[in-house]
Amino acid sequence: MGAVQTPEFWVAIGFIILVLVIAKPSYRAAVGSLDTRAQRIRTSLDEAAHLREEAQHLLAEYQRKQRDAAKEIDELLASARAEAERASANAKTALEEAVKRREQLAVDKIAQAEADALQAVRNTAVDVAIAATRNLLASKRESAGITGLIDKAIAELPQKLH
Repeated sequence: MGAVQTPEFWVAIGFIILVLVIAKPSYRAAVGSLDTRAQRIRTSLDEAAHLREEAQHLLAEYQRKQRDAAKEIDELLASARAEAERASANAKTALEEAVKRREQLAVDKIAQAEADALQAVRNTAVDVAIAATRNLLASKRESAGITGLIDKAIAELPQKLH
């Protein structure tokens, strides 16, 4: 008998056929499952790569916005400093002008007070001179007899001196 006719041989052939029959669908299922898993992994990797690119893009955008904001802040600070310097210079100029105006006003008031005092002294001197002249002429008028002429001259004297 040959090896083909032994029961062990046929059991082995049956077992191999059974394994092939069972293994083929199992192989397909395992390969399909592995392919599906590989596809899911590939999809996850693609999604992760896409998310990474999107994150890089967002990071770059936020960094650009941060640089722009910092630049804008620097510009605003420079503008505020310049405006403060202008306001300070304007305030200083306005203060100097106000001091000059007040100084000129004080000088004008002093000049007016001097003029008023001088006029008062002149008026007093004229009044004293008129009174002295009246007294002098009154004492001499009785002796000279020209009373009417002297009274008229004395009456006109304040108008001519003021």
